[in-house]
Amino acid sequence: MRKSYRIKKESEFQAVFNLKNSVANRMFVVYTMEKPGQPHFRVGISVGKKIGNAVHRNWVKRRIRQSLLELKPYIKPDVDFLVIARKRADGISMADAKQNLIHVLKLAHLLDPNYSEEEK
Repeated sequence: MRKSYRIKKESEFQAVFNLKNSVANRMFVVYTMEKPGQPHFRVGISVGKKIGNAVHRNWVKRRIRQSLLELKPYIKPDVDFLVIARKRADGISMADAKQNLIHVLKLAHLLDPNYSEEEK
């Protein structure tokens, strides 16, 4: 995912986090912030130290980024959001990561409601 699609600055993370607009499932928590007029969405990914060592955390982040890359055309453009991995995400398969992200993004109303797995 390109740099323009990422939230990297601590102040931007805090702006989204402080709105306390969140939804969650067993694997992920998603915080959202509307940004009207923005050309595309921006995402921040956080995987805490409760999830294994650095190798495991990077492994989880790669799965999240790849899932978001595949879902990119179906995600609302005028929003910033954070994806926070829960402890259960350690050792998750690619298919499970994508399914859980689809679920939580639909709960957050970030994914096109007409999206279905057959479209991919």
